[in-house]
Amino acid sequence: MHRLKDKVAIVTGSSSGIGKAIALRFGAEGAKVVVTARRMALCEQTVAQIVKEGSEAWAIQTDVADERQVELLIEQTVKRYGRLDILVNNAGIFGGKRLADTTTKDFDAVMNINLRGTFFCCRAVFPQMKQQGGGTIINMSSVAGLQAWAGTGAYSASKHGVQALTKSLADEGRPYHIKVSAICPGGVADELVDASAEDRLRSEKIDPFDVAETAVYLATLGQYSVVHQIVIDRLGADW
Repeated sequence: MHRLKDKVAIVTGSSSGIGKAIALRFGAEGAKVVVTARRMALCEQTVAQIVKEGSEAWAIQTDVADERQVELLIEQTVKRYGRLDILVNNAGIFGGKRLADTTTKDFDAVMNINLRGTFFCCRAVFPQMKQQGGGTIINMSSVAGLQAWAGTGAYSASKHGVQALTKSLADEGRPYHIKVSAICPGGVADELVDASAEDRLRSEKIDPFDVAETAVYLATLGQYSVVHQIVIDRLGADW
Protein backbone atom coordinates (compact mmCIF):
# COMPACT_ATOMS: atom_id res chain seq x y z
CA MET A 1 0.00 0.00 0.00
CA HIS A 2 1.62 3.25 -1.17
CA ARG A 3 0.22 5.76 1.30
CA LEU A 4 2.57 8.51 0.05
CA LYS A 5 2.19 7.85 -3.66
CA ASP A 6 3.28 10.87 -5.73
CA LYS A 7 4.11 12.93 -2.64
CA VAL A 8 7.41 14.81 -2.74
CA ALA A 9 9.44 14.65 0.47
CA ILE A 10 12.74 16.09 1.66
CA VAL A 11 14.45 14.31 4.55
CA THR A 12 17.48 16.14 5.93
CA GLY A 13 20.27 14.14 7.51
CA SER A 14 19.11 11.09 5.57
CA SER A 15 22.54 9.70 4.78
CA SER A 16 22.40 7.53 7.92
CA GLY A 17 20.52 6.78 11.13
CA ILE A 18 16.93 7.90 11.72
CA GLY A 19 16.91 10.09 8.62
CA LYS A 20 17.92 7.19 6.39
CA ALA A 21 15.26 4.97 7.96
CA ILE A 22 12.63 7.66 7.26
CA ALA A 23 13.81 8.10 3.67
CA LEU A 24 13.63 4.35 3.07
CA ARG A 25 10.14 4.08 4.57
CA PHE A 26 8.90 7.10 2.61
CA GLY A 27 10.25 5.51 -0.56
CA ALA A 28 8.53 2.23 0.26
CA GLU A 29 5.28 4.18 0.63
CA GLY A 30 5.62 5.62 -2.88
CA ALA A 31 7.03 9.08 -2.15
CA LYS A 32 9.57 10.83 -4.34
CA VAL A 33 12.33 11.28 -1.79
CA VAL A 34 15.01 13.96 -1.80
CA VAL A 35 17.87 12.57 0.27
CA THR A 36 20.08 15.29 1.66
CA ALA A 37 22.99 15.57 4.07
CA ARG A 38 26.60 16.76 4.11
CA ARG A 39 28.02 13.37 3.08
CA MET A 40 27.08 13.00 -0.57
CA ALA A 41 28.47 9.48 -1.00
CA LEU A 42 26.23 8.19 1.79
CA CYS A 43 23.25 10.10 0.37
CA GLU A 44 23.77 8.31 -2.92
CA GLN A 45 23.81 4.97 -1.10
CA THR A 46 20.44 5.77 0.42
CA VAL A 47 19.11 6.77 -3.00
CA ALA A 48 20.36 3.50 -4.48
CA GLN A 49 18.51 1.50 -1.83
CA ILE A 50 15.27 3.38 -2.49
CA VAL A 51 15.58 3.03 -6.26
CA LYS A 52 16.37 -0.68 -5.93
CA GLU A 53 12.98 -1.12 -4.26
CA GLY A 54 11.24 0.57 -7.19
CA SER A 55 10.74 4.11 -5.94
CA GLU A 56 12.17 7.46 -7.01
CA ALA A 57 14.86 9.31 -5.08
CA TRP A 58 17.37 12.07 -5.66
CA ALA A 59 20.44 13.14 -3.68
CA ILE A 60 21.34 16.77 -2.98
CA GLN A 61 24.32 17.60 -0.80
CA THR A 62 23.30 20.17 1.80
CA ASP A 63 24.69 21.62 5.00
CA VAL A 64 21.58 22.84 6.81
CA ALA A 65 23.69 25.30 8.81
CA ASP A 66 24.21 27.24 5.56
CA GLU A 67 21.04 29.17 4.76
CA ARG A 68 21.88 29.57 1.06
CA GLN A 69 22.41 25.85 0.65
CA VAL A 70 19.02 25.28 2.28
CA GLU A 71 17.36 27.78 -0.07
CA LEU A 72 18.93 26.01 -3.06
CA LEU A 73 17.71 22.64 -1.74
CA ILE A 74 14.12 23.87 -1.75
CA GLU A 75 14.49 25.66 -5.09
CA GLN A 76 16.01 22.64 -6.83
CA THR A 77 13.38 20.27 -5.42
CA VAL A 78 10.48 22.45 -6.56
CA LYS A 79 12.11 23.02 -9.95
CA ARG A 80 12.38 19.27 -10.48
CA TYR A 81 9.07 18.09 -9.04
CA GLY A 82 6.84 21.17 -9.13
CA ARG A 83 5.88 20.94 -5.46
CA LEU A 84 7.03 19.86 -2.00
CA ASP A 85 4.58 18.04 0.25
CA ILE A 86 6.68 16.85 3.20
CA LEU A 87 9.75 18.22 4.95
CA VAL A 88 11.44 16.20 7.69
CA ASN A 89 14.01 18.23 9.61
CA ASN A 90 16.13 15.42 10.95
CA ALA A 91 19.72 16.67 10.52
CA GLY A 92 21.37 17.04 13.90
CA ILE A 93 24.40 16.37 16.08
CA PHE A 94 24.69 15.54 19.78
CA GLY A 95 27.77 17.19 21.25
CA GLY A 96 27.09 16.03 24.79
CA LYS A 97 29.37 17.56 27.41
CA ARG A 98 28.89 19.19 30.78
CA LEU A 99 28.38 22.92 30.36
CA ALA A 100 31.66 23.81 32.07
CA ASP A 101 33.48 21.67 29.50
CA THR A 102 31.53 22.94 26.48
CA THR A 103 33.49 25.36 24.33
CA THR A 104 31.80 28.20 22.50
CA LYS A 105 32.74 26.48 19.24
CA ASP A 106 31.05 23.23 20.36
CA PHE A 107 27.94 25.09 21.53
CA ASP A 108 27.67 27.02 18.27
CA ALA A 109 28.09 23.84 16.20
CA VAL A 110 25.16 22.18 17.96
CA MET A 111 22.97 25.27 17.66
CA ASN A 112 23.89 25.91 14.03
CA ILE A 113 22.81 22.46 12.88
CA ASN A 114 20.07 21.47 15.29
CA LEU A 115 18.26 24.77 15.77
CA ARG A 116 19.36 27.21 13.08
CA GLY A 117 19.28 24.43 10.49
CA THR A 118 15.69 23.57 11.41
CA PHE A 119 14.80 27.27 11.29
CA PHE A 120 16.42 27.74 7.87
CA CYS A 121 14.56 24.74 6.42
CA CYS A 122 11.19 25.74 7.88
CA ARG A 123 11.57 29.32 6.69
CA ALA A 124 12.60 28.26 3.18
CA VAL A 125 9.78 25.75 2.68
CA PHE A 126 6.91 27.75 4.18
CA PRO A 127 6.21 30.02 1.17
CA GLN A 128 6.10 27.03 -1.19
CA MET A 129 3.69 25.08 1.01
CA LYS A 130 1.56 28.16 1.48
CA GLN A 131 1.41 28.74 -2.28
CA GLN A 132 0.46 25.14 -3.07
CA GLY A 133 -2.25 25.00 -0.39
CA GLY A 134 -0.62 22.99 2.37
CA GLY A 135 2.03 20.54 3.43
CA THR A 136 3.54 18.66 6.35
CA ILE A 137 6.62 19.63 8.34
CA ILE A 138 8.05 17.11 10.81
CA ASN A 139 10.77 18.35 13.15
CA MET A 140 12.99 15.81 14.88
CA SER A 141 13.23 16.88 18.48
CA SER A 142 14.13 14.58 21.38
CA VAL A 143 13.12 13.62 24.90
CA ALA A 144 15.97 16.04 25.68
CA GLY A 145 13.74 18.73 24.19
CA LEU A 146 11.28 18.10 27.00
CA GLN A 147 13.73 17.49 29.85
CA ALA A 148 17.45 17.98 30.45
CA TRP A 149 20.16 16.05 32.25
CA ALA A 150 23.80 16.62 33.15
CA GLY A 151 25.92 16.47 30.03
CA THR A 152 23.10 17.44 27.66
CA GLY A 153 23.08 21.23 28.08
CA ALA A 154 23.84 22.39 24.53
CA TYR A 155 21.90 19.55 22.93
CA SER A 156 18.88 20.01 25.21
CA ALA A 157 18.90 23.76 24.63
CA SER A 158 18.85 23.19 20.87
CA LYS A 159 16.02 20.67 21.08
CA HIS A 160 13.96 22.84 23.43
CA GLY A 161 14.37 25.49 20.75
CA VAL A 162 13.10 23.06 18.12
CA GLN A 163 10.02 22.47 20.28
CA ALA A 164 9.35 26.21 20.41
CA LEU A 165 9.84 26.62 16.65
CA THR A 166 7.46 23.72 16.03
CA LYS A 167 4.71 25.17 18.22
CA SER A 168 5.05 28.64 16.75
CA LEU A 169 5.12 27.45 13.14
CA ALA A 170 2.15 25.14 13.71
CA ASP A 171 0.13 28.18 14.76
CA GLU A 172 1.34 30.22 11.80
CA GLY A 173 0.73 27.41 9.33
CA ARG A 174 -2.78 26.49 10.41
CA PRO A 175 -4.61 28.98 8.14
CA TYR A 176 -2.72 27.59 5.13
CA HIS A 177 -3.21 23.87 5.88
CA ILE A 178 0.47 23.49 6.79
CA LYS A 179 0.73 20.90 9.55
CA VAL A 180 3.79 21.00 11.81
CA SER A 181 4.68 18.26 14.28
CA ALA A 182 7.60 17.19 16.46
CA ILE A 183 8.87 13.68 17.14
CA CYS A 184 10.73 13.28 20.44
CA PRO A 185 12.68 9.99 20.54
CA GLY A 186 14.78 8.63 23.37
CA GLY A 187 17.83 6.46 22.70
CA VAL A 188 17.71 5.19 19.12
CA ALA A 189 19.88 2.48 17.57
CA ASP A 190 21.02 4.85 14.82
CA GLU A 191 24.04 2.84 13.84
CA LEU A 192 21.91 -0.25 13.20
CA VAL A 193 19.67 1.23 10.50
CA ASP A 194 21.01 -1.27 7.93
CA ALA A 195 21.06 -4.20 10.37
CA SER A 196 18.50 -6.98 10.58
CA ALA A 197 15.39 -6.53 12.69
CA GLU A 198 16.75 -9.17 15.09
CA ASP A 199 20.00 -7.25 15.59
CA ARG A 200 18.11 -4.01 16.21
CA LEU A 201 15.89 -5.75 18.74
CA ARG A 202 18.89 -7.13 20.61
CA SER A 203 20.32 -3.62 20.96
CA GLU A 204 17.61 -2.75 23.53
CA LYS A 205 17.45 0.70 21.98
CA ILE A 206 14.61 2.18 19.94
CA ASP A 207 14.44 0.73 16.44
CA PRO A 208 15.05 3.58 13.94
CA PHE A 209 12.25 2.18 11.82
CA ASP A 210 9.81 2.71 14.69
CA VAL A 211 10.67 6.41 14.44
CA ALA A 212 10.32 6.17 10.66
CA GLU A 213 6.87 4.61 10.98
CA THR A 214 5.90 7.51 13.23
CA ALA A 215 6.97 9.94 10.51
CA VAL A 216 4.88 8.02 7.96
CA TYR A 217 1.91 8.21 10.33
CA LEU A 218 2.26 11.98 10.68
CA ALA A 219 2.64 12.39 6.91
CA THR A 220 -0.51 10.37 6.16
CA LEU A 221 -2.96 11.90 8.63
CA GLY A 222 -6.25 13.11 7.19
CA GLN A 223 -6.68 16.66 6.00
CA TYR A 224 -8.27 17.88 9.22
CA SER A 225 -6.12 15.96 11.72
CA VAL A 226 -2.81 17.01 13.25
CA VAL A 227 -0.65 15.59 16.03
CA HIS A 228 1.54 18.23 17.57
CA GLN A 229 4.04 16.03 19.38
CA ILE A 230 4.89 12.35 19.75
CA VAL A 231 7.27 11.01 22.40
CA ILE A 232 8.94 7.67 21.67
CA ASP A 233 10.88 6.30 24.63
CA ARG A 234 12.60 3.05 25.43
CA LEU A 235 10.59 0.41 27.26
CA GLY A 236 11.23 0.84 30.96
CA ALA A 237 12.61 4.39 30.68
CA ASP A 238 11.68 6.87 33.41
CA TRP A 239 8.83 9.23 32.50
